[in-house]
Amino acid sequence: MSPTETTASTKREIEIEVPSEEVSRETDALIQKYQKLARIPGFRRGHVPASIIRQRFSQDIQNDVVDALVPKYFRKETERLGLMPVSQPRVTDLHAHDGEGLHFKASFEVMPEIKVEGYKELRADHPEITVTDEEVEESLKALQEQKATFSPIEGRPIADGDYAQVSLDGTPKQDEAETKPVHMDDVLVEIGGKNTMPEFTENLRGTNAGDERTFEVNYPEDFSDERLRGKTFSYKVKINAIKQKSLPELNDDFAKELGEFSTLAEVKQKMREGMEHERRHAAERDAKDKLLTDLIRRNEFEVPDALVEHQIDIRLERGLRALAAQGMSSEHMKKMDLPRLRAGQRDQALQEVKATLLLEKVADEEKIEVGDDEINREIETLATQTKQTAEAIRARLTRDGALDRIRNRIRNEKALDFLYRQSA
Repeated sequence: MSPTETTASTKREIEIEVPSEEVSRETDALIQKYQKLARIPGFRRGHVPASIIRQRFSQDIQNDVVDALVPKYFRKETERLGLMPVSQPRVTDLHAHDGEGLHFKASFEVMPEIKVEGYKELRADHPEITVTDEEVEESLKALQEQKATFSPIEGRPIADGDYAQVSLDGTPKQDEAETKPVHMDDVLVEIGGKNTMPEFTENLRGTNAGDERTFEVNYPEDFSDERLRGKTFSYKVKINAIKQKSLPELNDDFAKELGEFSTLAEVKQKMREGMEHERRHAAERDAKDKLLTDLIRRNEFEVPDALVEHQIDIRLERGLRALAAQGMSSEHMKKMDLPRLRAGQRDQALQEVKATLLLEKVADEEKIEVGDDEINREIETLATQTKQTAEAIRARLTRDGALDRIRNRIRNEKALDFLYRQSA
């Protein structure tokens, strides 16, 4: 019953023999079970002779014997050999006959031996984060624009700098099934605005409230909205009202209207801190991605296919949930080419599995552990996000076996933090 190693270091094949007496014992136990349940004309329930049961349910009993003994003896043999399967076994050459032992081969994958090396020599950039006064002012102006008010203009036609409040219907000129018509109610169009398509400005300038206009708009190939990019639309536009934009004055009163500030200087300081935090977080994320790439490059090893396939499942499930949240129907999802999608996810999934396994080894080397207080904080965060009690979240995670996954994720995050701190 010795294992046969194939050319790939993660693949194993073992031959297993189940003794005939064990097969007989399991067969007799199943026959007794069938006797209690079988209903055969001419016999009272529970009094069908074993010979009749054996004859009538021969194939069913043999299948049940295989189902009971193959997993049991596969587990016993892998434990005896010190192997830890990471995939379900593929059973071949199965031989099972009455009065004889059970023989089969099992092919499966195991975790590779990983010795992480060179991680203390990894280096990554730790750039100094700065935010200029000009950038703060730009951010403040954007906030000012968000707080703009629009008042009606009466008694004159619309001119440059005004805003037309319009309802519009747009029909694509091209006969393309995937290009849908456009309909909008009460959208504001800035006449002569830098982000306004010239055709809107040219056709709406000089109109009055209540007027209607029909015209075509040719969108460039680099237009920001992918639905309109490179398309020509025919629009029917009704001017509902003419508006004038008013910006609030940037002073301490403006700051107070935001709710949590007393002065404009406090607003600017909060903006600066937010921009610095965002840039620092982005720089750290980029540096950590580089560290993982370098760590994988220094430590090449074979990854079991089962782990890669599982990671592909996770990535696809995450992607499909995102599409559903964006409004994609289940019918449309069913038409997606899943084999092609899976193939497209493989390279990234492989890198993610390698990164996870290597970070686990770094955590082992550096004696990184996760305390119960860290798990409790995670549970409290989940409870707040889902508006449930911490006790209910803990019970569900325990029931689903997810606490260990959370602990492993936090441990790997701490290992990556360690790599980042020592990479300066």
